[in-house]
Amino acid sequence: MEIDWNHFTPWTSFLGGVLLGVASSIFILLSGRILGISGILGGILNPRKGDVGWRISFLLGLFAAPWVGYLFMPESLFQIPRIESGMSSIAIAGLLVGFGTRYGSGCTSGHGVCGLSRLSIRSMAATVTFMLAGFVIVYVLKHLL
Repeated sequence: MEIDWNHFTPWTSFLGGVLLGVASSIFILLSGRILGISGILGGILNPRKGDVGWRISFLLGLFAAPWVGYLFMPESLFQIPRIESGMSSIAIAGLLVGFGTRYGSGCTSGHGVCGLSRLSIRSMAATVTFMLAGFVIVYVLKHLL
């Protein structure tokens, strides 16, 4: 295995992880809710009275954050990801991820960040499952096909 040194970003990845952990902690402390993106989006698709405004604000902030970061941070911190798949592969992958989050009752942010930090056995099982599935799929697509 070789490391792609041009795209290896340990410090920005570490900083992103710290920011995600702090944001998740603040969110659960202030609202009592888990910071799971699929659950936040699902709450908009199946709304409850008085529960949509903060969800829309959160998702708008999620989409705006990269643009704001690009405006105020050094350009050297931003690299455009290289995607080597076609649109059909990306669409299929997105549908599979959506199916997985519904089937697993949560996404990587809900289970992997918030659930593991609360020592949830269910989140441990979900995180191990989606990580193993990701490893297997990447191996098959990169080495066997």
